[in-house]
Amino acid sequence: MSQNDPPKSTAMRFLPLGVILIVAAIGAFTLRDYLSFDALRENREALIAFRDQNYLLTVLGFVVAYVVIVAFSLPGATIATLTGGFLFGVFPGVLYNVCAATLGAAVIFLAAQWGLGERLKQRMDASEGLVRKISAGIDDNQWSMLFFIRLVPVVPFFVANLVPAFLGVPLLRFVISTFLGIMPGALVFTSVGAGLGAVFARGETPDLGIIFEPHILLPILGLCALSLLPVAIKTFSGKKDLLK
Repeated sequence: MSQNDPPKSTAMRFLPLGVILIVAAIGAFTLRDYLSFDALRENREALIAFRDQNYLLTVLGFVVAYVVIVAFSLPGATIATLTGGFLFGVFPGVLYNVCAATLGAAVIFLAAQWGLGERLKQRMDASEGLVRKISAGIDDNQWSMLFFIRLVPVVPFFVANLVPAFLGVPLLRFVISTFLGIMPGALVFTSVGAGLGAVFARGETPDLGIIFEPHILLPILGLCALSLLPVAIKTFSGKKDLLK
């Protein structure tokens, strides 16, 4: 009987992450038409009417739905962010969006950390050579690296949730860096969502590439550079010490 305990323990460790991956695969094929801009446009009047009659229930339902979308990596996270702005305005819409996205990210983080994170971290710490140096470098600059991967627009959200879990980042540090790091991008898309009423009236589609416009992208890249400043200072200081 005792011989069966290790396999069961291993199965339990991988169960949460496995469920997320399976649901994500199913959702990619079955929910794409339901979590889309067209679906939002077609149901906008019903959503507004329900919000006006049941505001708190709408907020709760929206946050729960957003958490599920992010936690299971379902298609429609961008649409959910636009919906938050459309229903609740830039503020408090951006607050609902960021809180929900952070909670959903924490679910993936915990699932990955429980399944693989601790074991991978132990192997990296026990390794030697380049792998050990990389692991030590990340450990010394966790805050900077966490903010950087959140701020860079091209880093997939799912990847930014998994990598910290595999590197042994503490949960509180992950949550704080996620909440603050996604704020600039969330603010941009929430503001786009807040203006969807006029977009719908004109029969147009919102320009989601707005985040790459120079007046928006350059400040975000500035924040990216600022997040890496401590790393640069440590590296420069270390080189100066070596030259002494």
